[in-house]
Amino acid sequence: MRRLLSPKALATLAVVTLALHGVTAHANEMEIHGSNTVGATLAPMLVSGYLKQYTGEAVRTEATGRENEQRILARGNGKALEVLVAAHGSSTGYKALAAGQADVWASSRPVKTREAEEFRNRADLTSLESEHVIAIDGLAILVHPSNPVNQLSIDTLGRIYAGDIRNWSEVGGPDRPIKLYARDDRSGTWDTFKSLVLGKKYALAPSAVRYESNDQLSDDVSRDPSGIGFAGLASVRNSKVLAISEGDAPALKPNQLTVASEDYPLARRLFMYTPGSADNELVSGLIDFALAGPGQELVAKSGFISQNPIAVRPEFDDSVPDSFRRLTERYDRLTVNFRFAEGRTKLDNKAVRDLRRVSDFLAQAGKSADDLMLIGFADQQSNELRAQMISELRALSVRKALAAEEIPDVAYTGYGHYMPVGGRGSQRNGRVEVWVRAR
Repeated sequence: MRRLLSPKALATLAVVTLALHGVTAHANEMEIHGSNTVGATLAPMLVSGYLKQYTGEAVRTEATGRENEQRILARGNGKALEVLVAAHGSSTGYKALAAGQADVWASSRPVKTREAEEFRNRADLTSLESEHVIAIDGLAILVHPSNPVNQLSIDTLGRIYAGDIRNWSEVGGPDRPIKLYARDDRSGTWDTFKSLVLGKKYALAPSAVRYESNDQLSDDVSRDPSGIGFAGLASVRNSKVLAISEGDAPALKPNQLTVASEDYPLARRLFMYTPGSADNELVSGLIDFALAGPGQELVAKSGFISQNPIAVRPEFDDSVPDSFRRLTERYDRLTVNFRFAEGRTKLDNKAVRDLRRVSDFLAQAGKSADDLMLIGFADQQSNELRAQMISELRALSVRKALAAEEIPDVAYTGYGHYMPVGGRGSQRNGRVEVWVRAR
């Protein structure tokens, strides 16, 4: 006898079937699900900016009646357009994309290997067509404004959140118990903190208070002299931000240069993922808008770090060698680093798009390839000669990529394994900095 499926099983089968065929099971013209860091302010700003450009008409935002959800409304081509932004955490966004309920997955962490493999039959989420870095964020470590502690190492921060360090007096602060504030398990902010700070060495103390909202966490820390928390850079609000160090590298505070270049130990990328090249005109248009200049200007207005390069004169501390000061004395540094896909020699997805951004910067600033200098760096190597060779090869690789963007014969050099920005073995140490001749 043939077995009948229950209504619940039939509903599940329908969602799976839709997902396998890449069909969205929703009424809105576009749905964005995922990260609260992205979805609370940034995604609605990008959607509003794009819809205004797309329709030439006024755009409005309204609440849906559910916490951390917004609907952006406009009219285009004679019909109403509705875009839903649901910001319940990065993991919820992946599940919605996989189930065909979302057109765009907003995430404050990169796609996990398991997720990419699960999605492989539809699209490669690690490809340039699917993975879109829309902003750079610094995971800010927050304390009460009256707290005299100014900096912590990543390891000390891990011990605090594991409950091994329980009083501020143990790290140079007042004799006061430490109260832990943390994002919830569905959050990409939590995934980033867990990966970069706790790792496999520490587990979060059960006493930590958990939050779905970055802003609410920050507000509560700013009212608690015992508190410590972490949130996206756009949610610092009234809290004090600590400088963070990794290994023997100097402690850095998150700012325009340290975060945009990803030198700051807790810098992270904010993503939008789509299942390959989008067939939905609104989706592809939104992605193009978000990655281009106008979209990146909205990124900056939202409190995150734009990927539009600017020239900055760094403030060198005592750890910077005299030889490096002489090398760069007539140059400013662009707020972009070229990095490579992990375990590979090719540039990662962000770096591929940054090539065009550097070209656009030169055109807008009235400069040429002759005004650029690339400086490559390597992680700690067994000997100085090997480190020098690796750093020069990295710089040469970027030089060749820039030549393909019609920026030929850029000056380049390597600086070996000196001036690390992370601990030994940190992938962030292997980078190519871009310097531009000052006027």
